[in-house]
Amino acid sequence: MRKASFLLIALLVSAVVGNAKVRLPQIFQSGMVLQRGTTVPVWGQADAGETVVVKLNKKTATAVADDNGKWRVNLPAMKAGGPYVMSIESKTNHTSHLSPLSSHIELSDVWLGDVWLCTGQSNMETTLERVSPQYPDELNDSNAMVRLFHVQYQTDTHGPSADLRPTSWKKLNRENAWRFSSIGYFLGKQLQREKGVAQGVIESAWGGTPIEAWIAADTLEKHFPLYYKQMQLYQNDEYVAAQQKAGAQAEQQWQIILNANDPGLRKYTELSYDDSDWTEVNQYRLSTKREWIGSLWLRQHVQIDAKHAGKKAQLLLGTLYDCDYTYINGKLVGNTGYQYPPRRYQVPEGLLREGDNVITVRFVNKSGMPYFVKEKPYKFVFGKDDEQPLGEQWLLREGAEMPRSIGMGVSLQNQPSTLFNGMIHPMAPFAVAGVVWYQGESNTGMRQAEEYAPMLRLLMANWRQAFERPQMPFVIVQLANYMAFVEHPQNTGWSRVREAQRVVATEDPYAELALTIDLGETVDIHPLRKKEVAQRIALDFERLVYDKKVQLAPKVLKAESQDGKVVLTLDQNMQPGAVKYFELADEKGVFCNVEATLSGSQIVITSPFAAPKAVRYAWKDNPLGVNAYGINGLPLSPFEIRLK
Repeated sequence: MRKASFLLIALLVSAVVGNAKVRLPQIFQSGMVLQRGTTVPVWGQADAGETVVVKLNKKTATAVADDNGKWRVNLPAMKAGGPYVMSIESKTNHTSHLSPLSSHIELSDVWLGDVWLCTGQSNMETTLERVSPQYPDELNDSNAMVRLFHVQYQTDTHGPSADLRPTSWKKLNRENAWRFSSIGYFLGKQLQREKGVAQGVIESAWGGTPIEAWIAADTLEKHFPLYYKQMQLYQNDEYVAAQQKAGAQAEQQWQIILNANDPGLRKYTELSYDDSDWTEVNQYRLSTKREWIGSLWLRQHVQIDAKHAGKKAQLLLGTLYDCDYTYINGKLVGNTGYQYPPRRYQVPEGLLREGDNVITVRFVNKSGMPYFVKEKPYKFVFGKDDEQPLGEQWLLREGAEMPRSIGMGVSLQNQPSTLFNGMIHPMAPFAVAGVVWYQGESNTGMRQAEEYAPMLRLLMANWRQAFERPQMPFVIVQLANYMAFVEHPQNTGWSRVREAQRVVATEDPYAELALTIDLGETVDIHPLRKKEVAQRIALDFERLVYDKKVQLAPKVLKAESQDGKVVLTLDQNMQPGAVKYFELADEKGVFCNVEATLSGSQIVITSPFAAPKAVRYAWKDNPLGVNAYGINGLPLSPFEIRLK
């Protein structure tokens, strides 16, 4: 009986302990890159009281899981190298004569090198696929010494999430990089080539999100309590679920009514449809109306010769506002649900015929007026140097006019602290070389813009605390030029966010600004020139991380008003000549355009006032064609400086 009881106890102990395994967060996986030259934290879960041993590159660290099963070790700083195997073993000792029970994990292909956290909103998210027409020779590169880690979307209104959603480290190649951040792709490639060590690039970004979503709740509670209260509104899961359900149902009902009342769905897409009584319009002047909510149909007849008939092709329809369904000869070839993505639709073999073909576009809009975006490509592409442009003239007919949609779902990613909780905190304190922050477009309302500088300071302090690195380097990517050029002085949220970014980067010794004021596009909030952005980021990291003495973008050291002129002294010589987009303010604070010239390291501005109060440069949404450049070809940042 004693023997049977003893055996039963032993089996129960085995069952309890044998089912327990040492566990690691998503960030620790085979193929990962760990940061060289600094302490490397490794953490995870095990049974309470278990001893956990972590080994890497002949280094060993040991910890005991606490009462909640949490454990952490700090591996010592190591030089770049690899590939290595990391082993993690947990052991449970019992007072019986039974052998200790253990759990073991091995991670292979582990490298020591440099790790970069690339984060922010849609311009950081902009993929290699999106910018591929800009860099056709860059698309097929592969480099196993660059590893990509894509953090999946995740929000949490209740507090920091325990872990990321499932994801993995991947080697850089076309397939793995195609949907990855193009900035991260170009940054990793460049630094691996220049430094000769493994590069790990972590992308944690979400388009359209405001800065407050990326800041911890306790930080907001202390400094911006109104945002903290806003976050608390969304902690009622039943309320959020009800809002989401109601929004989805309202949207579905709107679409049902739209489709039921749209005659075009039954006939407008067909090649044989007689559109002779439709209205002819130019694609850039579709209507004199200010708004059309509902569906709008456009058709264009395209003549295809015998050489191209039946061939595969790509239809480039630029960028459209807002949603579109695009047909060729009655067949749906593409659909995009919102305004920003480029329309690049594949035309299957056999669809195009010799002679007359019809492209039909069904716009669906919930606000504003449908339009074709200017300065974008509209053409068939059959191959390299084999293209057929579309005309600007289309035939138009209204589909179904609708009231505004009442669908108002909850976007949790736009609520305070949700993304810090879901997409940043679960990675902390993973060791990184530096952070790239590209965000701000969603905070360009005037009130939000005024808050941006203190918010950005809080975010940087918050993350440095979370990652346990008080001097963690940040490169802040300044907002690019965007929207229509305006000659007269402007005072918009875009300029104020840029100024906040400049001021914060200037005052923080462990931060730098990456200028994009000359890399933007008038018609696209997501400009394509992401390789150039990555090059400027890499140059900033040369100073911040690699301690190199490099010439960065020019900065104003001093501003003086004297003898009817304002003289700005910069930290470097400038490319000589007249420069534009300078403004001075009179004693009432009203700005006017003024002339300025560059000479050496000074900018001399002629003042129409005896005592100007402030000077501005490039203080516009889109200071098109800025021409104040330093000796290294980098632009001068927009700024506003008060004069004494």
